[in-house]
Amino acid sequence: MSKTNWPEAFKPLIKKYKGKPHPLEYKSIYQLLVMVILSAQDSDKNINKIAPDLFKAFPNMKTLAKADVDSLIKHISKVRNFGNKANWLLNLAQTIKDDKNIPLTMEELIELPGIGRKSANVIMREAGIKPEGVIVDLHVIRVAPRLGVATGTDPKKIEKQIMEVMPQKDWGIGMDISFLGRETCRPTNPNCGECVMAPNCDFIKKK
Repeated sequence: MSKTNWPEAFKPLIKKYKGKPHPLEYKSIYQLLVMVILSAQDSDKNINKIAPDLFKAFPNMKTLAKADVDSLIKHISKVRNFGNKANWLLNLAQTIKDDKNIPLTMEELIELPGIGRKSANVIMREAGIKPEGVIVDLHVIRVAPRLGVATGTDPKKIEKQIMEVMPQKDWGIGMDISFLGRETCRPTNPNCGECVMAPNCDFIKKK
């Protein structure tokens, strides 16, 4: 890993994406929780498309807790792995029972079915909770090693490496790196000429 001063190096990226909304178009923490679970191995675009009808049918945790598998699957059948996700959501809703009971700590969130560290970090970020970790999605797994801030492909190890070099107040950097991966640092033909991280990118230095 490089000897870069990462808190300094990431300042332009943090500035670029400050206040940028998450790609999932949710209207409450309940909706976000459901959409985050549905978006695993699927695209945010697809989840945004099915969300309006889903939340019309199940506007809150109480209504979702009373649903059955068939009525839920009717709304999420176009989502990857919809069978498991339907069971996770019903299990979760019957456990939480009400929107006001949605937990917002890492420890409690990862106990819920279908929620891992990445999802928990997303929910906490959007709820404005002090971060307990760094969001590491598929984009971050690709971009962080390119930049040189992390190595390998294990999300937990990448998260730990970023947490070690960034102050806790900047652990929201994971979402910024994800946005960079979606818009600029694409899997093929990354747009290095327009990248705010160009001065501190190992990938560019090795070109």
